[in-house]
Amino acid sequence: MKVILLDRVKGHGEKGDVVDVSAGYARNYLFPRNLAVEANAANMKELEKQKKAQKQQEEEELAKAKELAAKIEKTTVEIKAKSGEAGRLFGSVTSKDIADVMNKKHGIKIDRRKIVLPDPIRELGVKNLEIRVHPGVVAKLKVHVIEE
Repeated sequence: MKVILLDRVKGHGEKGDVVDVSAGYARNYLFPRNLAVEANAANMKELEKQKKAQKQQEEEELAKAKELAAKIEKTTVEIKAKSGEAGRLFGSVTSKDIADVMNKKHGIKIDRRKIVLPDPIRELGVKNLEIRVHPGVVAKLKVHVIEE
């Protein structure tokens, strides 16, 4: 019996897959637990409509991410910090600090976890960082740490 999976079923497939299972397994396990529906013409049409809508939504998200990446690349973030001799900071500049400044001064909301910062910034100067806006879309951000 052909069924459309409504959720991930171990050993059979992912959500949206059309798989062939025994009639008893479908009737006694998959259907009562709402894990699958029968693969008839109406349900197949509905599945195609859902896949098309999901693909369109993913394309819109990608376009928004590219637009945001372009906006980020035009931005230079200036952060003031106290420093000692030789340009060494008293403390450090973290991804949270960068995200806060971007939100307050430039109106760009970025999750701090998306900022690629291997180590906190501990010196004055300009650093070029990457921001993972979307899987496959990476923006370059210029961070200028100046003395307070």
